[in-house]
Amino acid sequence: MGKVITFGELMIRLQPYNYERFVQADHLEFSFGGGEANVAVSLANYGLDAAYVTKLPAHAIGQAAVNSLRRYGVDTSLIVRGGDRVGIYFNEKGASQRGSVCIYDRAHSAIQEAQPSDFDWEKIFEGADWFHFTGITPALGPNVVDICREACQAAKARGVKISCDLNYRGKLWTREQARAAMSDLCQYVDVCISNEEDAKDVFGIEAEATDITAGEINREGYKSVARQLADRFGFEKVAITLRESHSAFDNGWSAMLYDAASNEYCFSKKYELHIIDRVGGGDSFGGGLIYSLLAGKDAQAAVEFAVAASALKHSIEGDYNMVTLAEVEKLAGGDGSGRIQR
Repeated sequence: MGKVITFGELMIRLQPYNYERFVQADHLEFSFGGGEANVAVSLANYGLDAAYVTKLPAHAIGQAAVNSLRRYGVDTSLIVRGGDRVGIYFNEKGASQRGSVCIYDRAHSAIQEAQPSDFDWEKIFEGADWFHFTGITPALGPNVVDICREACQAAKARGVKISCDLNYRGKLWTREQARAAMSDLCQYVDVCISNEEDAKDVFGIEAEATDITAGEINREGYKSVARQLADRFGFEKVAITLRESHSAFDNGWSAMLYDAASNEYCFSKKYELHIIDRVGGGDSFGGGLIYSLLAGKDAQAAVEFAVAASALKHSIEGDYNMVTLAEVEKLAGGDGSGRIQR
């Protein structure tokens, strides 16, 4: 169906058990995750040829990170080995009215200190059909902005479709830094993925009559956001995930896909989620959308598949969305009963 390349940082995820707070915990769960790696795992689980590109140390922890992708069928042969450390993020899961907390410890990681010369994009994109990155990756530093730019230029030169999830992270860079870098990189992007906050934080484009804190969403406002993004950067498609936050446990979850060529806006059905783990929810949407578009689904079917994939991810511990193609198709087709399978 197609070969997808994703590029970003793979991190160690350390998390207190159950719903303990950091100050309570005396031991932590250890796993791996990262935006573009999460997308690669989703795509590999759906049967696509998915390759992940990053830079990781050659020591045992770096190898454990690589192995975490290999076990799900992700191609890790293009990962560059070198540097001294694997980035870490600490995740405290929220509960009820207490929100989740994420603390980064990723300074001086191998990918943050990588240089453009580390990556041979002509080789990396041989036989590739799609390239995906997020706004988290260029936030790691000006050198990584340069790497992302070179990747986008090489992909564009080879006719590879490019998708980007804006994914603004205020703990990594300022809005001004994000706007400058992402305005440059988005000129290469074909499919933009955003949420109810990213377009505002990065580009100052805000949905009207929408209160994200109260969980109130105005569809017409999001139509305007998608159209403005497409008009500014020439995106072929803009996907916006729509999260209604009732509490840390309970969210309404849906999405919209705008097709610029046909001026068509497709809204998915809305799922009422009881959340086990929301980290990676947006990445699982991105993986579902990329799969759908490569599979030739129309806009409505594509957004339904992507939001169903993401709804399922919210029920799974860890960053990776460990669901099958059949499970997503079943939910997208209307079977959300959760009945036991015998």
